[in-house]
Amino acid sequence: MADGGAVRRVEAGAPTTFWEPGHHILWRYRENAGERFHIARPVTVVRDDEELLAVWMAPGTECVKPVLADGTPVHAEPLATRYKKPREVQRDRWFGTGVLKLARPGEPWSVWLFWEPGWLFKNWYVNLETPLARWDGGVDSVDHFLDICVYPDRSWDWRDEDEFAQAQQDGLMDGHAAERVREAGRSAVETIRAWGPPFSDGWQHWRPNPAWGVPSLPDDWDRTPAHLSS
Repeated sequence: MADGGAVRRVEAGAPTTFWEPGHHILWRYRENAGERFHIARPVTVVRDDEELLAVWMAPGTECVKPVLADGTPVHAEPLATRYKKPREVQRDRWFGTGVLKLARPGEPWSVWLFWEPGWLFKNWYVNLETPLARWDGGVDSVDHFLDICVYPDRSWDWRDEDEFAQAQQDGLMDGHAAERVREAGRSAVETIRAWGPPFSDGWQHWRPNPAWGVPSLPDDWDRTPAHLSS
């Protein structure tokens, strides 16, 4: 997915590289308690520097998502058996409005912005996850089930607490790991209550460049990174 001249080094000899705005990368998640990638989303870089990676997932983007082996959507399966049945992945498209994703280096969550049709801002969504691992084709993470929804009036609530509990019960996360996730969540809540970045940065008023188009999903979307840059 590399675009000519779209990657820049911070300085000569520096190990970290940043992508230029408009560059296409993959935003991927490994399956929990496994090594396979089960989510892959082509996105367009909005900003990438020492402080923030911001990417845009356009409406109509072809993605990879997990499904049960019989094709049943994951969230259509009862919670008690959702994480016990075999899974496969399938290609699909992201319909509806696009999503802006923001992640600060080393932080155990990313913040996603959602809009209603007509660019009516809906909410921020704090996705608790492992800090993003960069590689030449994009970023990888592991989702931690528990999330936080933040509304335009600055109110917030926890999301998917039932999935978080079930994942622990089914052995996808031990008690120590779960406590680290909760601690990350509490840290995110402190940022929300203080109305710190990125909530205070005005990203809800951002709009994508119409010239970007929709990036394609490469055939080797699940390739193993040749190296990690950080």
